[in-house]
Amino acid sequence: MVATNTLLTRKQMRNTVYFVLIASSIGVMIGRIASITASTGETAMLSANDRSRWCTIRALGDEGTYEIDNVVQLRHPETKRRHWYTIDMVRHQGKDDRQHYYSSKPALFPTLLAWEYWALKTYVGVDLDQDTFYVQRLMIGVTNVIPLAIYFILLVRLVERLGSSDWGRMFAVAAATWGTFLTTFAVTLNNHLPAAISVLIAIHAALPIWQDGARSLPRFIVAGVFSAFAAANELPALSFLIVLTGAMLIRSPLRALLGFFPGAALVVAGFFYTNHLAHNDWWPPYAHRQDGSILTQVEKNMSKANGGLAILNKIRPDLADHNETLSSNATLKAEHEAGRWVIDDPETGKRFAVVESGSQLEIRRWDNWYRYDGSYWTSGKKVGIDQGESLRADYAFHVLIGHHGILSLTPLWGFSLIGMMILLVARERKLRGFAAMVTTLTVVCLVFYIFFRDIEDRNYGGVSCAFRWMFWFTPLWLICLLPVADWLASNRVLRGVGLVVLCLSSASAMYAAGNPWSHPWLYDYLRYLQLLS
Repeated sequence: MVATNTLLTRKQMRNTVYFVLIASSIGVMIGRIASITASTGETAMLSANDRSRWCTIRALGDEGTYEIDNVVQLRHPETKRRHWYTIDMVRHQGKDDRQHYYSSKPALFPTLLAWEYWALKTYVGVDLDQDTFYVQRLMIGVTNVIPLAIYFILLVRLVERLGSSDWGRMFAVAAATWGTFLTTFAVTLNNHLPAAISVLIAIHAALPIWQDGARSLPRFIVAGVFSAFAAANELPALSFLIVLTGAMLIRSPLRALLGFFPGAALVVAGFFYTNHLAHNDWWPPYAHRQDGSILTQVEKNMSKANGGLAILNKIRPDLADHNETLSSNATLKAEHEAGRWVIDDPETGKRFAVVESGSQLEIRRWDNWYRYDGSYWTSGKKVGIDQGESLRADYAFHVLIGHHGILSLTPLWGFSLIGMMILLVARERKLRGFAAMVTTLTVVCLVFYIFFRDIEDRNYGGVSCAFRWMFWFTPLWLICLLPVADWLASNRVLRGVGLVVLCLSSASAMYAAGNPWSHPWLYDYLRYLQLLS
């Protein structure tokens, strides 16, 4: 009886600590959101990244369109600045055969948020024009804080299930509520939070299926929906979806077919359907970054004849053979790069790329949506970290232990790395498959980002407080941290080491609490020391 009462008391004590940690973390997030203001003081949007999503939300909610032409031209009544303008946009031919601007972000998530905005307009009577701060802060709170609260609660349940010591469990929850960059990003609309939260929900549903043989159909549905939604927000999380699909098929092929697959298919269909609604194309904007197929060729010296009219007259019949028309108002003009021109037809809304290739000029379909007049993403426009890291070795160093280092900014993940190794060789096999999955996916994604990205994409995620493209691993790494946390609990000195590591990780997360779209403290410090240009 005494042992039972003691056990209950210990669990109650842990629950008290959990909810103190969760409540304090959520309270800080709400306070930050309630006061968030752009550096110019005009909106609650902190970067081009979140402005891009807000542009879609406003265009859908106020105009019923994905075209953001009008939104990006809005000027603040006092400063006269284009305070909704974003560099994270693309330009391509719309359904009306005219060129329009669109957000470069996948359309599914902003579309869901546009419904949230519609509800506020309809039932509360506020809008993004007259009540900008109120609407944006309220939507950020609803969109980020409530799901994060659910995330914390589900994580507590997993920690209670998988941990073995009081101190280790409480340490893991403290790490989740204060020591990662998910809470840093709670003050801005972004894809990383919904991806990480979706990963945890999927794991919470799938682990009992894998470990205990649970056969509840709703678990399969939830695992399918949220693993797919993680991939819809973070493309590399497609690897997580694939692995989880295989695991569910192994455990119960029938329930996977009846539950997991329909759940995942619903999200996949939503992803492509909203993308087609937005762009009249099944593939998202980031798939349109290269010139299209070759339509015809002409001699290179024709580019100087009659201001390009010779080229236009020459290619009209060839374009007609490809069901492409070119009006008499079409023009040919040089692009910012040598050896490139663009044919622009204001009458039909079509564009064609003219690319120098040896002695020929290739006339190609226009399929680089990031190329338009004034685009930041064209050569010579990008500045600072957006120019990309030229040396892969330098990039690997700074991604892992340098100024954007996963381990240097969040040393807690060092414990997670050790935890993966422990789980892989542990006698108890209940988390061996999980650890193998996390280890494999971590290595695959890091290799992808470091070795399979061109220089223009080796930019650490742009101006951001950490290497944000790996944030969706946060719940997976937190679970892998548990065996090390339990080991630290065994000794006072080790507990002290753990608390120091938690302190350092929390400091990194809080450094950019005012605006996560800013450089990490280590990057700023190295620049202060003049060790970075």
